[in-house]
Amino acid sequence: MFGALRTPRNIVFGIGQRASLPRYVTAFGQKVLIVTDQRMEGEASFRALHADLSAAGLNVSVFSEVEAELPTACLHAGIGAAREFGAQVIVGIGGGSCIDAAKVIALVTVHGGAVSDYYGEFKVPGPILPLVALPTTAGTGSEVTPVAVVADPDRAVKVGIASPYLIPDTAICDPELTVTCPPGLTAVSGADALVHAIEAFTTAPRAQTPGLIHEHVFIGKNALTDNYALAAVGNIGRNLQTAVRDGGNLEARASVMLGATQAGLAFGTAGTSVCHAVQYPVGALTHTAHGLGVALMLPYALAFNRGFALADIAAIGRILDFADEQSSDEVAADACISEIAALLRNVAIPHTLAEIGVKYDDLPWIAEQAMAANRLIKNNPRPVDREGMDLLVEAAFTGDLSMLSAKTTDAKTPDAKTPDAKAS
Repeated sequence: MFGALRTPRNIVFGIGQRASLPRYVTAFGQKVLIVTDQRMEGEASFRALHADLSAAGLNVSVFSEVEAELPTACLHAGIGAAREFGAQVIVGIGGGSCIDAAKVIALVTVHGGAVSDYYGEFKVPGPILPLVALPTTAGTGSEVTPVAVVADPDRAVKVGIASPYLIPDTAICDPELTVTCPPGLTAVSGADALVHAIEAFTTAPRAQTPGLIHEHVFIGKNALTDNYALAAVGNIGRNLQTAVRDGGNLEARASVMLGATQAGLAFGTAGTSVCHAVQYPVGALTHTAHGLGVALMLPYALAFNRGFALADIAAIGRILDFADEQSSDEVAADACISEIAALLRNVAIPHTLAEIGVKYDDLPWIAEQAMAANRLIKNNPRPVDREGMDLLVEAAFTGDLSMLSAKTTDAKTPDAKTPDAKAS
C-alpha cells in the first residue's frame, strides 16, 4: 500500500464559509490584490467579499482583467498590477482561469522573469506570494492543485506550469458562490471535474521509489488519491444533472462543488491522462471550453482503456449504481461506459469532435499534438502509441465506440503482481 497527497494548508468547505476570508488573509499582510474577471466583479457576492476585507482593515486592490482560457497578455497586466500595488497576498476569486491567473501572478511577482520560464514541472524555485482561492464554479479544482494552464500565443496548444509551490495556502469553497453560475457553465465545469476524478482513479500507478514524490509532480494513482477520486465520482455523478436543471438546489450545488474539490485533491497528486492530452489541440482548433473537450473525450477514453483498467472502470460503474455488486467486472465496466456517455448527453455535452467543428483532416495534427503531451500520456493506464492515438481520435470524431471495443477486447489487464498492476 502506497499513498501520497499534496494539499493546501487549509481547506474550508460549506455554505457561508466565504465569510471566513478576512481572518485567513490578515495573517499574510495588509496589501491584498484580488484577482478575478469582469463578470465576477459585478456580482453582489464579490462586492460583499471586498467590503469584508476592507472592514477588516486591509488595503484592497482589484485586478479584474482575467480572460477565459488565460492568454498571457492578461497575466502580464496582472503581474504589473501586483508589483505596482506592492501586493503582499493574492486572493483568487472566480473560475479556474481566475485562480490559475492568481497562481501565475503570485509566482512571477516574487521570482521575476517571463511566464514561459516556468513552463513544465518543478521550474518554480521557491514559495510564491501567499494565495487564498475562492472558486465560484464547481469544476477545475484549481483551488487545491499544483498546476496552472495558460494560453501562450507562441505555442500551438495551451501549456502548464506544475509545481507544489503553486498550491494555494487556503481554499475556501462556498457552494453559494456557484448559484449564479448558468446551466451551460455548470454542466461543462461539473463534467470537467468528473473527468478529473475518473482519470485520477484510472491513471497508471508508478513504481513506489522513495524519490517518486520528489521527481514527479503527478505520481499516479495511489491509496490516498483513490479515496478522494471515488468520493468525487459519487458526489458529481449523482448530482450534476440536478445542479444543471435546478441551479437553485443548494444540496446538489454543494455535492458537485465538494466533488470538484475532491477531484482536484485526487488529480493534483495522481495526474490526468489521455482526455486532457487530446483536449489541448482540440481546444486550440475549436476554441471550445476545456471542460467540454475533456468531457466529450471521456467515454472514448474509458473504452480505449477498458482492457487495462477494467476493475477500476467497473468500480466507478458500481459507485454510480450503473451495475450491482454481483455484476462481473466486464458487465459493470461496459455499463459504466454507456451510462457515463448518457449522463454527459443529458447535460448537453457534444457527442463527437465533428459536432464542435473538428474536420477529418485535422485528426492527424490532433493526434500528433496529443502525443507531445508526455506528462499526460505517460499517466494513461493503457500505453499509448501513435497508432492507438489515431484510433482514439477517429472514434471520437465518428462517435463510433465500437471501433475501440473491437480493438481492445483482447487486451488483458496487467497481472496484479507486476509493478504496473491496477491496485486500489
